[in-house]
Amino acid sequence: MEFNGAMKRVPLPLKTLKAVGALIGVTILLLAGGALFIWVSGGSAQPSAGISAPGLQVSGSARLFHIDKARSQVRFVITETLLGQPKTVIGSTNEVAGDIAVDFDNPANSQIGTVRINVRTLQTDNEIRNRTLRGQILQANRPEFEFATFVPRRIVGLPDSLVEGQPLTLQIVGDLTAHGATRSVTFDATVTPVNRNRIEGQARATVQYQAFHITVPDAPGVANVAQNVVLEIDLVAVAATSSR
Repeated sequence: MEFNGAMKRVPLPLKTLKAVGALIGVTILLLAGGALFIWVSGGSAQPSAGISAPGLQVSGSARLFHIDKARSQVRFVITETLLGQPKTVIGSTNEVAGDIAVDFDNPANSQIGTVRINVRTLQTDNEIRNRTLRGQILQANRPEFEFATFVPRRIVGLPDSLVEGQPLTLQIVGDLTAHGATRSVTFDATVTPVNRNRIEGQARATVQYQAFHITVPDAPGVANVAQNVVLEIDLVAVAATSSR
C-alpha cells in the first residue's frame, strides 16, 4: 500500500472564513477599546493644586524644618511577571510635603508632622501603566483619592543627644491613608541632622495593597503581581528660616 506524503489543502468554506475574520475583527476592536478606555480614564498626571501639608506647631527650643520637594522623592516598588520575564516596577513622585521639628537640646521632644503625597503624579517607566494606576488601580484621577497621607504617632529610637552629621536609626509608627483606607504602618528610617539648617533621611515600609481596598486588574502579558508593596521616601528638609 502506498501513501502520498503530501497533504492536500482543504479550502475552508467562505462562511467559515467570514466567521474567523469577524472574530479577529471583534478581538481587535475589544483590545483597541480597552486601550482607549485605559488611556482616557487615566486622565492627566497634572496635580489639582500645589502640594501642601498641615503645618506643625513648634515650641521651646525645637527648630522647624520643611520637606524640600525639589530634593525629595517618594516611591513604591512592586514585582510582577511581564511577558514571561520578572519585572520590578517603580513609581515615583516628588510631590510631597510635610514638616519636621527637631529639638537639638532635647531630642525626645522632636516631632514629625503629617506627610502628604500626591499619588496622581506617580510615574513609572510606561505611560499605559501610569494611566492604569491613575484610572483603575489607585483611582487618583478622582479628587477623593488624589492624595495619600501619613500621620506619625510615635518615633522610636530618639537618642538623648544629637550630633551633627551622625545618622540616627529610627522607627516611625503612624497612620497611612490611601485610596480612602487608613492602616497603621511602621517605617524603618535613617535620619541625619546634617546641621541646624538641613535634615536628610530615608524611610522604608512594606504594606499589602489589598489592605487599602486597592485591586490590580488583569492585563495581557502581566502575571504574578506581588501582594506586597515597598514604600520608600528619600527626603531633604530645610529649616524654615533657611534655603540651604
